[in-house]
Amino acid sequence: MPVGARTPEELETLLEDAFVLHDPQALTRLFQPGATLVVSGGLPEARGRRQIARVAAQLWDAERSYLADPRWVLQARDTALVVSGRAINVVRRVRGGSWRYAISLLDLDAATNGDEP
Repeated sequence: MPVGARTPEELETLLEDAFVLHDPQALTRLFQPGATLVVSGGLPEARGRRQIARVAAQLWDAERSYLADPRWVLQARDTALVVSGRAINVVRRVRGGSWRYAISLLDLDAATNGDEP
């Protein structure tokens, strides 16, 4: 799996892939070192890659996943806001041109079968 994404939309797809594969290294490489991940459902806020990997492991143990569904991408230079059916993400372009998550808010309590909540 590539280290980063060429576009914010591709970053969403790589996050879905990391969830499907249950690959903590691939998942954490998609986040900036000081990134924040917040997941609905009572899990603690995760700050930094180590905590993000722990939260991901808890999600996988609970058989929860993430489905990429970017609906709007608003980009201003090296920062983008990605709004999907189940997430709001702030992503940043880093040195080398790839995109990484800076802030990710995931609503995994909602149905993941494609239906609206």
